[in-house]
Amino acid sequence: MVYEIEVPSKSHTQFIDITFKIREIVNKSGIVNGICCVYVPHTTAGVTINENADPDVVDDMIMELNKVVPFEDRYKHMEGNSAAHIKASLMGLSKNIIINEGQLMLGTWQGIYFTEFDGPRHRKVYIKIIKG
Repeated sequence: MVYEIEVPSKSHTQFIDITFKIREIVNKSGIVNGICCVYVPHTTAGVTINENADPDVVDDMIMELNKVVPFEDRYKHMEGNSAAHIKASLMGLSKNIIINEGQLMLGTWQGIYFTEFDGPRHRKVYIKIIKG
């Protein structure tokens, strides 16, 4: 079964912690051991796993991504969102997390983030739980 969650973003660039929603889906699935695949079906958004204890980490990540891939450059793409496409590719569109004894095997400080680079928008994330 594939689960779907809605993720509304409120700003142009935003990291949204979706860990709680993913944990709920894992619990609902009843799968005790396996893999949780998180997939973002968008070309200007992605998913990453990083620290979710200190919000300054997310702010720092956004700041550095904006330095590496500025919004304004000599991009050829006519929509004007080339930077969002590049950043989404850097983050990646999917992550796999091991499920052990019914729990996501995330580190103590880790969270799963939906990464928005062309918002605000209403986005979707798909979750597939694979028994293992």
